[in-house]
Amino acid sequence: MAIKKESFMRGTMTLSVAAFINRILGFISGIFVARVLGAEGIGLLMMAHPLVPLVITITELGLPVAISKLVAEAYVRDEKMKVRRILYVSLSLTCFLSITLTTLSLLGSQWIASILLSDQRAYYAMLAITPIAPIVAVSAVLKGYFRGIQQMKIIAASDVLEYSVQIACVLALVHLLLPYGVAYAAAGAMAASVISEAISLLFLVISYKVRGEAKLPGETWAGHLKQGKQTLKELMQIGLPTTGQGVVQSVYSAFQPLLIATSLAMTGISTAVATKQFGMLAGYAFPLLFMPSFITQSLSTALVPAIGEAAASKKDRLVHERMNQALNLGLLIGAPATVILFEWAIPLTKLVYGAPEAGLLLKILAPMFFLHYFDAPLHAILLGLGRANATFWNYVVSTSFKAIAIFVFGSQFGIVGVTFGIGIGIVMQTLLNFFSISSSIGIYMSIQPYLAVGVSMLLMAISGHWSFEYLSVVQGFSFLWSVVGSIICSLLIYFAAFLLMNALRKASRTILIPR
Repeated sequence: MAIKKESFMRGTMTLSVAAFINRILGFISGIFVARVLGAEGIGLLMMAHPLVPLVITITELGLPVAISKLVAEAYVRDEKMKVRRILYVSLSLTCFLSITLTTLSLLGSQWIASILLSDQRAYYAMLAITPIAPIVAVSAVLKGYFRGIQQMKIIAASDVLEYSVQIACVLALVHLLLPYGVAYAAAGAMAASVISEAISLLFLVISYKVRGEAKLPGETWAGHLKQGKQTLKELMQIGLPTTGQGVVQSVYSAFQPLLIATSLAMTGISTAVATKQFGMLAGYAFPLLFMPSFITQSLSTALVPAIGEAAASKKDRLVHERMNQALNLGLLIGAPATVILFEWAIPLTKLVYGAPEAGLLLKILAPMFFLHYFDAPLHAILLGLGRANATFWNYVVSTSFKAIAIFVFGSQFGIVGVTFGIGIGIVMQTLLNFFSISSSIGIYMSIQPYLAVGVSMLLMAISGHWSFEYLSVVQGFSFLWSVVGSIICSLLIYFAAFLLMNALRKASRTILIPR
């Protein structure tokens, strides 16, 4: 039975609701793990994780993104046979590569750990997470197919199922293994991810079997592979640059803990202290920073096939319409999130993690991280336009500058310098993607919403600071209610000011950033 395609905005909303549920579940799980394992245990988790993204990236070959774009274009042309061929070729290649590389990773795990891990206690966690690679790779291919036909309900349901199972397994395994030491508890947290991903994959396979399109008489897997040379070429044209970016990202992520530890060591900090500081940055500050971005991430997921379909149909106005929707949403979500994360940085880290010392790192990153809420949609737009090469080189340049900045600033100013270095990379990557789009198709922007949001952010920050002082000092409210009350008050001021200026509906001045 064929699956009916959802509208762009309906699919985005479906993914956003699922992503919100998943963020809440993941956030609760993260708080539990952070409080039980502490900064040191979180540091071990962050050190053990980067090898797996590298394996997954190589096995996927950028296929999920390529699948969603090519499937969407094939559906516009009503080429159902090609849709199935895309899926079969992708699954065959992914299964072979993922099983091969995962086996090699397991056999060479001790040698890999001796090179990548600055703290050898992270070895067990790295070993526990390695089997996840083929599961995630196959799941990603199936999700790419469902994105391509713009059927987001199945993806949303699989994600919610995955996070629900994961939080249950994390709670159980960490509690069970903690008496044996923090290294084994960290490994248990990693094993929970493997179990939840396996359940999610099973759901995706069943969904395709039950609701996917039936094969035509005489249509076989082997037949698709024999005639799949051109399909593989088309997939690789998009997938290889995406893979290149993923490989660079994974290699950098694998060496980032070592880079940070080395730069911090030059300031005289011990390995144990460096691990704790890295844990505060990666395990405390970043989850709070990424929390509000679930909507823009969901929009980005739907953007690749939507932009690809519009471009294939030569509907330039629709391409720009989708682009403006993405940028406006990034603006409306990112602005208040940035104010909250900056203004309440120390209270939030104290309230959530019991670690107010992590607040300084959050406060440093929050203003620069504002551009991150635009980066995912910009990246998706470039992929939808078929400019995967641009996204690759933009990432290479920004990552190179980030690595240099981390080492230079970290060796001089410690963890604060490392934080500034990471922020510089975020800013540069977003700007490079922005300029790539403007040079390709131009970007039409309405100025008034940005001015209105800027004024609203200022009013929000002022009212938030005043209300927190009033509730905590004058009224004597508890710390929890002072934080919650002041954030709610500031959000009301933000949205009231924004609606009062009626920025989006009354925008009249438009500029074109030419090619």
